[in-house]
Amino acid sequence: MKALIIYISVHHGNTEKVAKVMANTLDATLLQVKQANASMLEQYDLIGFGSGIYFGKHHESLLDFVDKLPVLRNKKAFIFSTSGLRRIRLVHNFDKPLKEKLQRKGFDIIGEFSCRGLDTYRATKLVGGINKGRPNAKDLKQAEDFARSLKNSGDSYLN
Repeated sequence: MKALIIYISVHHGNTEKVAKVMANTLDATLLQVKQANASMLEQYDLIGFGSGIYFGKHHESLLDFVDKLPVLRNKKAFIFSTSGLRRIRLVHNFDKPLKEKLQRKGFDIIGEFSCRGLDTYRATKLVGGINKGRPNAKDLKQAEDFARSLKNSGDSYLN
């Protein structure tokens, strides 16, 4: 299974930490969204898309990148994010906009991962932010386990 991870990590490197752990586990090529182009996706079996969460959705540059992709066939994808807010499935469906865009482009979404990250937006900056020290070792271990589950399931997903 040949894997690629496309991500953007803007403020504190939260998403980059998660992306690096996943890339190492999957032996994946790791690219920031500004380094990626649509033509390179054909050579990969599994593609991860991730960013921090901004106003309830993934970073605009990642969403724009996906908008510009052609429709692809037989491509498996996963979504990941870091967020200052705890994800509550029915309240905070952070992945929904990205997931819908990817599905319209022909991707089969085989997994989603999210963890907390340091957030210093607006008033939280006054107290040094929320989720200090996150993602932490436990979060990164969960990201590794998530990636390992994708890798271990790869044969069944990709057949």
